[in-house]
Amino acid sequence: METYSFLREFADSWMLLFLFLFFLAIVLWVFRPGAKKEYQDTASIPFRHEDKPATTEEART
Repeated sequence: METYSFLREFADSWMLLFLFLFFLAIVLWVFRPGAKKEYQDTASIPFRHEDKPATTEEART
């Protein structure tokens, strides 16, 4: 079997399955319970401390 045919069959079957499962894992990780607070904190970063950066103590609260 030539290399191109082997890689084409592999990409059409196992790699497609692997990439779909990887995508599904990423989606489940993003929408897991408890992730909302983390993403809300990250989304509010541009609106914190307009005149100076937050210190490490302030960033944790």
